[in-house]
Parts: sequence; C-alpha cells; structure tokens
Amino acid sequence: MTDAGGAAASKAVPAGAAFDGAPTIAAFDSRLVRVPLTRPWAADVTSVGVIATHVVRSDGAEGWGFSWTPQIGAEAVHALLANDITAFAIGRPADPGSESLALWQHLHEAGGGGVTTIAMAGLNLALWDAAVRAAGTSLTGFLGAQRDSVQAYGSGVNLHYTQDELVAQVRRWVDAGFDAVKVKVGKPDVAEDLDRMRAVREVLGPDRALMIDANQRWELDRATRSLEVLADVSPAWIEEPLRADDLYGHGELAKRLAASSGIPIAVGENLHNVYRFDDFLRTGAAQIVQPNVVRVGGITPFLGIAAIAAEYGAAVHPHLLPELSGQLALCLRAVPGVPAPMAEDVEDAGYGALGALLDPSPVRIADGTLTDTDHAGLGMRFS
Repeated sequence: MTDAGGAAASKAVPAGAAFDGAPTIAAFDSRLVRVPLTRPWAADVTSVGVIATHVVRSDGAEGWGFSWTPQIGAEAVHALLANDITAFAIGRPADPGSESLALWQHLHEAGGGGVTTIAMAGLNLALWDAAVRAAGTSLTGFLGAQRDSVQAYGSGVNLHYTQDELVAQVRRWVDAGFDAVKVKVGKPDVAEDLDRMRAVREVLGPDRALMIDANQRWELDRATRSLEVLADVSPAWIEEPLRADDLYGHGELAKRLAASSGIPIAVGENLHNVYRFDDFLRTGAAQIVQPNVVRVGGITPFLGIAAIAAEYGAAVHPHLLPELSGQLALCLRAVPGVPAPMAEDVEDAGYGALGALLDPSPVRIADGTLTDTDHAGLGMRFS
C-alpha cells in the first residue's frame, strides 16, 4: 500500500470560538492512499483509491472514515474533500444525520452524484465513526443489530477470465462454503456466456444461487434476447443489464422479463442519491437495490435508501465493501416477504486481506456467512 497524496492540511476552528450544546467539527483532514489489488479487475484496474479521512469534534471525540473509487477519480475526490468539503465542514454541527443533506445541497452545483457523493462519504463516515466511538460501542451496537449474521456471496470481476479460470474460482467459493455466487456476463456472443454459465451451474449444482452481472454492457433488445438464453441457468437476478442511467429501458426490460423468465433486475452500484433509487423503485424498473455506502454519500443516505426500498418491498443487498456494508446489512430491519440482505465478498479484495487496515477487520466471513467482530466505531482505520 502506498500513500499517494499525503495528509491534507487540517483546518481547525479559530482560537476562542465558543460552542453551545452539541459538538461541532473542530478539524478535518484527508489523505489519498493507493491500495494494489491482488487480483486486478481489468488490465487498467490494478488498484483502488482510498481517501482516508479523520475528524476531530469540539468535545475531543475523533472519528475515521473514507471515500473510495476503483482506479479512476481518486485525485478528484481527494481535492473536493481537501478543499470544498473541509471549508464547509469546520465549525458546523458534528451530527452525521443532519449534516448530510446540508453538504449535498452545498455541493450540488458540482453534480448531484458521482464524485460529489463519493467525496461526501469521507466526511459522513468519519462523523458516524466519531459518534459511535463517543458512545463506546460499535456501529451494530449503535444502530441495533437485527440479526446475528448475514449470508455472504462470492463475487469477482471475472469476465476476462478464461472459462477454466472462472470455473476454478467458483470451485473455490463452493469449497469455502458459499451458497450463492455472482459472475459477470456480456461476452460478444451470448452463446459463449451460456457455455460459461452452464459450466458454473454444473459446479454450483441446482440448490446454490447464481447471480449474473452484465455491468451495463447491453442495450434493451440485446438484453431481452440474452436473458431469454441465460434463463436456462436460472439466474437469481440480472444486475445492471443496461446503462445505469437508462430508467426507461430498465422499466421496459422489467415488463418483458415479468412476462417471460421472471428474472428480477438489480441496480444500484452506479446510482448515487436517494432520489434516483426512488425513481427506479417507484416505476418498477428494479426489484432489488444495491446501494454502495460510499457512492451514495455515506451511512445517512444509505439508511434513507434502505427505508425507501422497504416501502416498495424491494430487497437491499449492499454493493461491495463488506467490512462496512456487512455491518449495515446486520442492522437493516426485516421486511415481511422480502429476502434478508446479503453481503458481497469479492475474492481477495477485502481491505483486511489487502493489508490496508490499521486494526483487525470489523467483520468475519467464514462458511459463506458474515458476522460482526469486537471493535470500536466503524472499525475501519486505514494504515
């Protein structure tokens, strides 16, 4: 792991400033760290950028958070944090719930999502960590765990794998006790996708769940034709079949699938705010949502998205970052008739396994199950 940015200058509250009641943000700083990937996600995705953040409250409580992006855009996220977000934050209330919307409104002219919400997470997560640490507990203790464990599923960025490499990966997941896996589809010829998925299904057997992820590679008619073919392997869901911002297309595809294979559509890793998730759920364009806690701006908007999904009866399976999103999955309230949340475990990509964390991982994944470990706050300080 290499420090690519150094510590941004911390801007403190002016001497003599007085506060009434609730603590405020006294200091905030950020630094950019490059974390090499053991298994590159593509020829040009060999590392992830982590912008580690640190907040000090006026009452002395400290918190640590982070923003994150694979390979692209980390420097832009860091610049937004080090400049606009730091200047906005100092002296404001340190309550992560009330400050999230105010910060989003402040940054909105730079975009309603994407770099802006990714950067927002760096402050929001640090404020949550400070609040939880000040309470002397962990995130699950602070929010209230609703379950002792959640199912984890094996996941990988594997479209570039040969079929033999893909099958070997799936065997590793089965041997590790996973009862559900997710693999990539989207080869130029759907016949090749089908051959690969049949080979995967043979390893999994009929009782383990197989999810497929097209990573936005199809347009509407191609998605329709491809899923007619891939229905042969009984996918549990199709993830991002179309461009992430194609609301109409996802709605039309959902109607076509409801009349044929019934494969549900999952979206969310590239939706960046509460309003966009509401659009997809309200129009029936998605049946499963996968908010990424960093890309949506932190824990505060993540919980808002989960509440909206509960109103629509949609399942929530958080995207990536199992060390944090797994803790949130443990705390999401059960909704009658809706599957319990699952945690995504990308092979050899956990921050603990990559040696990026100062402390032991706040979660444990074994035999296809994620559980909490003893830790303070979010448990994610970067070394």
